[in-house]
Amino acid sequence: MEFTKALIKGKLIKRYKRFFTDVKIGKEIVTAHCPNTGSMKGLLDEGNEVFVSKNDDPKRKLKYTLEIIKAKKNLVGVNTHFANKIAYHGLSNNLVKEVTNSDSIKPEVFFDKETRFDFLIEKNKQKIFVEVKNVTLFRDEKTAEFPDAVTSRGSKHLKTLIEAVKKGYKSYLLFLVQIQGVNNFKIAKDIDKEYYENYLLAKKAGVIFLAYQCKISAKEIKIDKKIKIIDV
Repeated sequence: MEFTKALIKGKLIKRYKRFFTDVKIGKEIVTAHCPNTGSMKGLLDEGNEVFVSKNDDPKRKLKYTLEIIKAKKNLVGVNTHFANKIAYHGLSNNLVKEVTNSDSIKPEVFFDKETRFDFLIEKNKQKIFVEVKNVTLFRDEKTAEFPDAVTSRGSKHLKTLIEAVKKGYKSYLLFLVQIQGVNNFKIAKDIDKEYYENYLLAKKAGVIFLAYQCKISAKEIKIDKKIKIIDV
C-alpha cells in the first residue's frame, strides 16, 4: 500500500481523547487525527519521531493524520484503517505464502448475523476465511505482541473462527505486524488471559495462525516476511 503523498516528519508531543495527537513539525505545533483507538501501549513517549500525512480538503477539520511512530528505533504503522488494505495487497500479490493464487478475494463477508470476517477467499472450490489483527505492541526489541489491551471483540472472533472450521471453512487469523525490527510474535497473555485461552482453543480446533511483518517507510507499507509465533 503506497501513500498518495510523501509523509511529513515531526515530533510527538502527546495523544489525547484517543483521536487527537499534537505533533511538532519544524517550529509549528499541529493537531493530527489519530486513526487508532487502541491503547498504543509503548508508542506514545513525548519526543518520539512520527510521520504524518497531509490532506488539504477544506471539509476536513484536521488536515494531518498520524501514520507512523518511531519507537525504540523501530518504525511502527499505527493507522488501523490501513490494516485491511495492506492485507488485501499482500493476499492479492501472493505475499502470504499459505494463501496464494486465489480464485477470488472478497472483503468484509458475513459469516453469521453478528460476525463478519475481513476476507473470504475461494481457491479450488475451498472457502477460506481470513481475519486480520493489526499488531503495534512490542515490549522487548525482538518480539511483537497482541493484544495491547483487553479485547472481548477479539475473543468473539476466535470463537466464531472455531465455528467456521466446524462448518467446513478453512480459517486463518493473520497477525499483521506493523513493526520493523522484530523477529517473533506472541500473545500477550498477561494483558488478556481470556484471549490467550481462546487462542489455544482455536488453535486446537484447527484455526491457522500466521504472523507477517510489514516493511515500513514514508512511501509505503506492505507485507514483507513471515515471522515465528512463540507459544508461552
